[in-house]
Amino acid sequence: MATLRNLKIKTSSCRRIVKELHSYEKEVEREASKTADMKAKGADPYDLKQQVELESNQKEGPEIEDAQSTITEVEQLFQTGEA
Repeated sequence: MATLRNLKIKTSSCRRIVKELHSYEKEVEREASKTADMKAKGADPYDLKQQVELESNQKEGPEIEDAQSTITEVEQLFQTGEA
């Protein structure tokens, strides 16, 4: 019974992380479109530089790496049938 409980916990965690990952991806897309809009409108170079830095920081966040490693771990558990 403990293995079933662990699997349920890990599955719930995986669902939450996948949801967060999709949220991060949407945020990156929003920021990319905002940056493109700023470039098209000829925004202040300083503001544009700050926006590009913000965008690059979001793409390389540690949360995304953690989410992907947890998803991989849960996928492996499902494939091997262990919990």
